[in-house]
Amino acid sequence: MEDAERLDHAVYAAIARTPSPSIDQTMARLSPAADYGRLSIATATVLAAAGGRTGRRGALSGLAALGATATVVNAVVRPLGRRRRPDVSERQESRYVRLPSSRSFPSGHSAGAFAFATGVAHVMPRTGVALRGLAALVAYSRVHTGVHYPVDAMAGALLGTAIAQLTSHALARREAR
Repeated sequence: MEDAERLDHAVYAAIARTPSPSIDQTMARLSPAADYGRLSIATATVLAAAGGRTGRRGALSGLAALGATATVVNAVVRPLGRRRRPDVSERQESRYVRLPSSRSFPSGHSAGAFAFATGVAHVMPRTGVALRGLAALVAYSRVHTGVHYPVDAMAGALLGTAIAQLTSHALARREAR
């Protein structure tokens, strides 16, 4: 376990210390854009408005998955985790985003982004592919901006995907009745 933690810290440090001015500003904007599910809510609004019945179903599935995931992550998993946030003194100044006061494990941004993408994909598979790409960028942005370790982002992605699968299947069973 200690080796895995050392590796996680080493990967974080390598990302934090590596100058990458061409992507710093993009990641510093993307990360807070996903605060409180805003990016997912905006996407759901577009899907519902422009996608007809399928778009509305996809938006509902994505938002239900996002809500369930946020509840589980923030009310159940995060209080059990005791992991502190990374040392922000290592990150490049151009990557600055506000450091949350909550614990680091798992990344709620990653969990929410992957949950929303997975929920939408259950109804709209092609759209889900693009949204999973966006979710991966959101997850990486949390590491790039220095507010999460890589394992936090990966665990969030896996947790969000799993909860979204359960939520989407429950919605589909309910809809079939």
